[in-house]
Amino acid sequence: MRGLSGSSGGGGGLGDGDGPGRPVRSRRFRGGTAASGTALAGLVAFGLFGVGCSSGGTGTRDEGPAGSQPIAQITPRPSPSGTTPPVRRVDAVRLLKSDPKVGERVREGLRPCAGKAYPIDTSYGSMTGGRTADVVVNVMSCADSVSVGTYVYRADDDGSYKNVFTAEVPAVYGTIDRGDLVVTTQVYGSKDPLASPSGSEVVTYRWASDRFTEHDRVHNDFSRAVEGSDGELPVQAEPLETDPADEPARPDRN
Repeated sequence: MRGLSGSSGGGGGLGDGDGPGRPVRSRRFRGGTAASGTALAGLVAFGLFGVGCSSGGTGTRDEGPAGSQPIAQITPRPSPSGTTPPVRRVDAVRLLKSDPKVGERVREGLRPCAGKAYPIDTSYGSMTGGRTADVVVNVMSCADSVSVGTYVYRADDDGSYKNVFTAEVPAVYGTIDRGDLVVTTQVYGSKDPLASPSGSEVVTYRWASDRFTEHDRVHNDFSRAVEGSDGELPVQAEPLETDPADEPARPDRN
């Protein structure tokens, strides 16, 4: 960059113009007489004075004080908007009651548990690429708080919502994970109590061709080894110390 600082020798000047304080390179005129050198120096000084006056009458350059340069200010660009669809709150209870895909058993159990609170979990997120965020509704039972149904609704252009996914099995629960629909279902054996399932199925769905398709499935088997131990881990037995005299004699041993 030019004009950052002045030079202590006779070569450099301030900036890249003819500002005041620039040393006169008298070595170019060593061949002339003293008088001509004095006259030439006077003319140069007069020329420098005229340049200083024409720049505003202050005798300094308009760029600022010596040794400084204007600092460029960078204005940060705003982050692109519109990548995340807006969230529009819905009445999940009314949405379920008007949905013909909701089973009769779930519809009959859709009632407040205490006061006016319904056993419903509602999540909003982008999964189908619509203009408005999708809605995931999980319906639970009041008696044991176990989810009995998972439903996904997609907003149409006219503002209405369409059911695009339904799962009505015991202990099913749907969530949104980075644009995917993840549905977890507890697996019960014939003698499993409600609080102790034998395992779980975790299925990941992705939106493609106007519907959800299975992308990944994980099966988990839960261990029964620590049941009835009140949360305490089994104590590991310490190894017994053996007497060398009790060890059997080896053929190669002296």
